[in-house]
Amino acid sequence: MSRSPTLTLVAVFVVVFLLQRTLALLQIPLAFALAAPVDYQPWTVVTSVYAHASVGHLVGNAVVLLLVGLYLERQTSNVRFHLFFLATGALSGLTQVWVSDLVGPAVGVLGASGGIAGLVGYLLAGNRMSDTVLDRMPLSPRAQLAVFVVVAGAVTVATGGPGVALVAHFTGLLIGLSAGRAHLLWPSR
Repeated sequence: MSRSPTLTLVAVFVVVFLLQRTLALLQIPLAFALAAPVDYQPWTVVTSVYAHASVGHLVGNAVVLLLVGLYLERQTSNVRFHLFFLATGALSGLTQVWVSDLVGPAVGVLGASGGIAGLVGYLLAGNRMSDTVLDRMPLSPRAQLAVFVVVAGAVTVATGGPGVALVAHFTGLLIGLSAGRAHLLWPSR
């Protein structure tokens, strides 16, 4: 029997968080946050997706991941689930860093919320009800993308707060909505 990729991710979050805290106590400077310039510490493209700023941050991400992940993991393989989560989280973090670098002082990014937003977006667009509604609407692919942009924007604004990586959330949702519509996580037949 295979392991749950959702529970594996939660365990990785906890292990990385404990490593972050241990290294901080030992005053060993190992960066986990993704920040510009990205080529200075390229490993943070990955580590930032699994690292968290606080216990509350970790618990909040773990709860949403459990709610969405346990359902979605039954529709795909473990490898596809992990790759989608990591790729979406990394792209969301990179987008957040690049946009924040353009509009103001560079800000570091930590957390799984970009990848989790991708899973939420996938769940919203990759289900039978969404398929039925979107298949019956005479919308071109561009118009569907415009709808996804509006939905991702609305969800991002509704769930935003101080210190939240809004661009990463928006990017993750948009990637997830598009991937859900394409049923990217479905195993190949």
